[in-house]
Amino acid sequence: MQNFLNNFHAVITHESVDVYMVLNLLLGLALFLFGMDVMGEGLKKSAGNKLKTILGKMTSNKFKGFLLGLGVTLIIQSSSATTVMVVGFVNSATMTLAQAVGVILGANVGTAITAWLTAMTGMEVQGADGIMAGLQYLKPDFWMPILALIGIGFTMFAKKNRYKQLGNILLGFGVLMTGMNVMSDAVSVLKHIPEFGEILVMFENPFLGVLAGTVLTAIVQSSSASVGILQALTASGAISFGVAIPIVMGQNIGTCVTAMLSSMSSSKNGKRAALVHLYFNIISVIIVLSGFYILDAILDFSGLLNATTNMWHIAIIHTVFKLIAVTILFPFTNLIVKLATISVPEKSKKDEEGTVLDERLFITPAIAVEQAEIAARKMAVAACDGMDRALMLVTNYDEKSADLVRKCEDDVDKMEDTIGSYLVKLSAKNSSGEGSREITKLLHIIGDLERISDHAVNIAESAEEMKDKGVQFSPAAQKELNTMIAAVREVLWNAREGFINNNMNMAASVEPLEEVIDDLRDDIKLNHIVRLQNNECTMEMGFILSDLLTNCERVADHCSNIAGCMLELSQDKALDMHKYLFAVKHGNPEFDRRYQEYKEKYPIDN
Repeated sequence: MQNFLNNFHAVITHESVDVYMVLNLLLGLALFLFGMDVMGEGLKKSAGNKLKTILGKMTSNKFKGFLLGLGVTLIIQSSSATTVMVVGFVNSATMTLAQAVGVILGANVGTAITAWLTAMTGMEVQGADGIMAGLQYLKPDFWMPILALIGIGFTMFAKKNRYKQLGNILLGFGVLMTGMNVMSDAVSVLKHIPEFGEILVMFENPFLGVLAGTVLTAIVQSSSASVGILQALTASGAISFGVAIPIVMGQNIGTCVTAMLSSMSSSKNGKRAALVHLYFNIISVIIVLSGFYILDAILDFSGLLNATTNMWHIAIIHTVFKLIAVTILFPFTNLIVKLATISVPEKSKKDEEGTVLDERLFITPAIAVEQAEIAARKMAVAACDGMDRALMLVTNYDEKSADLVRKCEDDVDKMEDTIGSYLVKLSAKNSSGEGSREITKLLHIIGDLERISDHAVNIAESAEEMKDKGVQFSPAAQKELNTMIAAVREVLWNAREGFINNNMNMAASVEPLEEVIDDLRDDIKLNHIVRLQNNECTMEMGFILSDLLTNCERVADHCSNIAGCMLELSQDKALDMHKYLFAVKHGNPEFDRRYQEYKEKYPIDN
């Protein structure tokens, strides 16, 4: 310990180490981390819809899951982000734990590409001629300013979001590479300080090296970032293979911290997914590092261990370790899952359910929107089922069914609160035009679904009032009411199926039927007045009938809002329901045709 303190004091007091060197190092680190964050965010937003398509093909086949994790991580350039997404999917029951294993293994390998990109800053082509001289044009110093110029152009002047996102990706990459250069230049002075090399010799101890890599990665919350820092330190000329190998191994353990922290509030399966990631990396490090030093004892790798590394060597170590680890442990993934399952034992059925709306998915807004749509579809089914049950009570009252209608309304209210809160939070994370339209659509639709469930309770209460008072409608009134109920059921079904299956043809059939339901309400009320004048009905039944008609008509209105919202926003237009409905009803032959069909299907004798 005393030697370490003496060497550290010698390094910080050396004439080459001054405040400007430290500030440049911190500046380079800040630029590197900022560039990685900007590039990653741009990649995630740009690839959002592609990720929805890729993740829609999830499979229990571990090899395909591996390719899925590899592909997603190559797209978003972050294994931590992919793993956090996996924890969210498992927590929401969108992905099983068995499916998650392959994806996590693929994410581990996919993150290695970043090290190869950052290694390009270490290309040495000085003094080369012929074909090798052409490699100078591959150096980031040559093409990075061009990419940065294109990136700032897209960011500042592009009108379409996808080009702005591309601009952010290019700018982020440029800042990242610039930060790498600044860090490398800053630490290059350390090559002249012998004591710095003596400090690094400590990390040739496998335990200390792994610990250092783990702590560094846990601090910066990214294995790609910590590997980049290690690559920058190679400019000092003091990073040997003996130092680099244990540190790189530790970096793979440290990257698990993000997922572990994220899983703390998840269900037991979400926690297990994070533990699968942790156990895989810990076991990999133990096996690979032990195997390496056993071979070293037999074959003597001292020449290699003492050799100085560069950026490319770090990328190679990083990649080879991941490939070896996956090759060795892939056949034993079921045992890793079993270990994670034992670590987080069964507790209760409720714990197993998790939640579809997991805020971990905010890391990729497009996928979070997809999850919100899934939840909204469940809400649509619940609201429409409650309304259908309420309509049946009008002709066949049952107390148990009435209680179920009220319970359904309570469940739908809770769903609206949960989905609405989720979407509001998500809107702050989402900046794409398409994502914003989807969020707007869902916020409007869940409001209408909640109102439908309210009207279901109102209808159930009217049916209960008739049962308690022992009254019933006249045969003529009951016949007319049955026609209204049949029409409401159909408009409810069309709106529900149009939304759940994104069926625009079904959605387009809602508005003509809603117009027919308006006519039915007016005709039935008019007929009731005639019956009242002829003493064929009572004022008391008239009030009940009026309540039922009003609720039925308003249900149709909410179905119209749902369908209209879908149709309007599907055309990439701003939501203006009044303007849209006016355009639909006037000068639209298709609307007139459907309206006439429904008019003939649901006739009322005046």
